[in-house]
Amino acid sequence: MNKHTAPLWARRIATHALILGLAALAPVSAAHAHAWPTQPLKAIVPFGPGSSPDQVARIVGEKAGAILGQTIVIENKPGASGNIGTYAIANAKPDGYTFGVSITGPLVNNTLLFDKLPYAPATDLSPLTLAVHQPNVLVVPATAGIENIGQLLDALKKNSDKYNFPSTGAGTVSHLAVELMLQQTGARATHVPYPSSPAALTSLLSGDTQFAALPPIAVMPMVKDGRLKALAVTSSKRSALLPEIPTLAEVGVQGIEGSAWIGFVISSKVPADIQKKLSDALIQAIRDPEVTKRLQAQFMDPAATTPAEFRAYMDDELKRWEPLIKKLGIKGQ
Repeated sequence: MNKHTAPLWARRIATHALILGLAALAPVSAAHAHAWPTQPLKAIVPFGPGSSPDQVARIVGEKAGAILGQTIVIENKPGASGNIGTYAIANAKPDGYTFGVSITGPLVNNTLLFDKLPYAPATDLSPLTLAVHQPNVLVVPATAGIENIGQLLDALKKNSDKYNFPSTGAGTVSHLAVELMLQQTGARATHVPYPSSPAALTSLLSGDTQFAALPPIAVMPMVKDGRLKALAVTSSKRSALLPEIPTLAEVGVQGIEGSAWIGFVISSKVPADIQKKLSDALIQAIRDPEVTKRLQAQFMDPAATTPAEFRAYMDDELKRWEPLIKKLGIKGQ
């Protein structure tokens, strides 16, 4: 009996068996994603404990973990302007259980600052969602006797060799916003990179550095208790969370716009369906009213986006900062 003379019932069984066989050979990522996650997740932070990315990871991670039904454990991996931790995210086992947060430098500008990176942000990492925007705040120690931006710029022009400013790493907004201000005003100062905003702030309070543009979460408590003086924010318009602090444009320094944004990313090798499930959970978490309240209490403006929107924003950031980086010949440290 051949296939042409076999009874109809036999041919139906054979066809059904073939379909089952093909299904068994099909990718199982959809089923995997349906079951995922079945164990705790890890969120890598490329900066130190207490830094802005660390705070975002903990606040958002707590809610996202509840949405996913698993704990999200935070692991800090600071160093090399965020490259060490961001590489760890890109190089993690692509099962979706390891992801992380990062910022402008390691996700965008470090491609210009370093001759060679151990990862390629555009191809080795997939965006999950932008998380927050925050304007850096330009501050000086209250004991410096500097009351406004004009006095700071005068001091920098007269005694540039005595003024250092810290940042959270070469090529971050805390670095580039100051460099742009110096370039546009003819002032000079020496840049000193640190692995996190708390470390940069410590240098400012100890006198190793003399002024800084740092995330508000790091400096505003000390502005409020009188240890620091806030001179301006680096955003193009006043922050609704810091309405009392003028922009640099308002105090006479035009053309500076810099957001110390933070976003979630994952290895691009992770199956797309798992990426989407994690992205959806993170977006839902960021938009949760209680999470929004907690982020705003840290002077952060929640800004959840789709992965495609986050990718487009990073492309825009590269275009924004590339001319300055190339003009000044800034290199990573």
